[in-house]
This record gives sequence, structure tokens and C-alpha cells, in this order.
Amino acid sequence: MFFIVSMNNHHIELRHLRLLQAVAETGGLTAAAERLHLTQSAVSHQLKALEEALGLPLVERAVRPLQLSAAGRRLLALAHAALPLADAALRDLAKLKDGDAGELRIAVECHTCYDWLMPAMDRYRDVWPGVELDLLGGFQADPVGLLLDGRADLVITSEAAPRPGIFHAPLFGFEMLALLPPAHPLAARKWLAAGDFAGHTLITYPVPEDRLDLIRRVLAPAGIKPPRREAQLTVAILQLVASRRGLAALPAWAVAPYLERGYVAARGIGKHGLWAELYAAVRAADATRAYVADFIETVKRDSFARLPGIRPALSAA
Repeated sequence: MFFIVSMNNHHIELRHLRLLQAVAETGGLTAAAERLHLTQSAVSHQLKALEEALGLPLVERAVRPLQLSAAGRRLLALAHAALPLADAALRDLAKLKDGDAGELRIAVECHTCYDWLMPAMDRYRDVWPGVELDLLGGFQADPVGLLLDGRADLVITSEAAPRPGIFHAPLFGFEMLALLPPAHPLAARKWLAAGDFAGHTLITYPVPEDRLDLIRRVLAPAGIKPPRREAQLTVAILQLVASRRGLAALPAWAVAPYLERGYVAARGIGKHGLWAELYAAVRAADATRAYVADFIETVKRDSFARLPGIRPALSAA
């Protein structure tokens, strides 16, 4: 889709602007490719072709993290101005085609998701005022099953196991961090192994063990079963950790403000970190509805703009 005719009859397309925006926000071609769900070679080729067409370098390749050149920054300013207008126009066209009203009953699997989901919902309401949003509260043993039963229209879930009639849209990947008191002996480690949790109380939300990544993917395979203490609120979990009542594991985005204040310490789990992913699950028949698809894109866009330490999730279906 061409956006504007540039010098020498070459074109700057919306995809070019999205590419420069992704490079500026991620600081690298690999991360930008992941953000755009492209290969790094495709991104490099696209960027090089645009630079050759314009006759100007758009990035400073000798600088790490990657930075835009003066020409790149000028196009980035265009991207900031033009992409919201283009997205709004495409949204209006979708409304003309599919209608601008509907209902989204949203079930959320993770306790910490509300921190970033609520601002995204506010932004969505601004552009889809005719869509009624409703959050389903309480723990759900089978949240995706709510879609099949007709009790929910969208589920935020960490599982993307194939199920007939269900479409999983990837949102983002995030790191789970081990939390401990700042002066705890384990704080001297670069990262914690499964054995480091032995002999410590594990403070968690009140959910089954098979829904906790730390237990299911790290501790249980190692045969480690620490005692658990449950708390409903994130701040309560952090207070218990700070008071030396045990250790915890929470998403990096949920604890960033407390780490900045030195309230607790955080370490990675395992040599390569413990990463999880979130998906938006919807009925396959609803996946192409304009207001459903735009809600998912709004959540992704808002999350990457606001949440620290997230990365693109793997594709699902």
C-alpha cells in the first residue's frame, strides 16, 4: 500500500514507516523483525532497498543499539504523524464494512494482566465507543472453554494448545523473574536454578500448581516441591517477599516499579531466563470481526509501547 511518492519516483510505503518505527523502538534489526513478524533478512533487504531508493542512510550501523540517522529520524517523525491517521482511516473503513457495535466479554487468566489491560481498554473505548466491554472476574479453571460455551468472547491466556474452533492471536512474550529480599544470600547469584528454591516458601497467587510456570516448567521437573503461601494481590506478594517470608516469581513488567525503589531484588530463573507468552484466544468465527481484530492490535501496540522487557510471542492459530 503506497503512502506517498518520494524523490525519483520511488515510493515510501506504510510498511517502510512501520519498519523505521520498530527499529527506533527496539534498537536492532533482529528485534524489529520479531516485532513485525518478519525474518531479519527480509527487514535488512527492505531497509537497504529504501536507503538505495532515497540515496540516504537511514540508520547508524556502527552504533549499538542501532540508531536512526538524521534522514531516518525525519521519516520517523512522518511515521508518528501518518501511521495513526492511516490506522484510523482503515478502522473507519472496517466499521463501514462490518459495523461499529458489538460486545466483548473478556476473561483474564493472569492476575497481573489487569495492570496493562485496563489502559489498553481505555484507548480502545476511544475509537470503538459502540463496543461494550465487560471483564469476567474470578478464577476460571478452563478459561478458553468459556469461548466454546458462549460465556466469553476473548480470553487472555498463556496457553495456545490447539482446540477446534479457537484462534490464538499472539500478544507478547515476557520474562518471569525470581523475587527475593535485597540482602538475601541468593541475591549474589546472577540467576537462580531450581535447587535454589528448595527450603524456601514459594509465595504465589491462589491458582493451581499446573498454572504456575515456575512450578510446572522448572521446579516439578527437578523434583522440588516447596511449601506455598498464597496472596491475592501483587503488592501483598511483594510485601511478603520483602519481609523474608519466602520467594516469588512474577512478570518483569509487574515488578519494575518496586525494583527501581529497591523494595525487592530480582534475578532471572535459569541460565537463559524463564520466558512465558500471552495470547488472545477468540472463537475462529470471530477472529476476522473488525472490532475483535482491532482490540487485539490495540492491546499489542499499547503493550509494546508501555511494558518493559517484553518481546514478540511465537505465532499461533
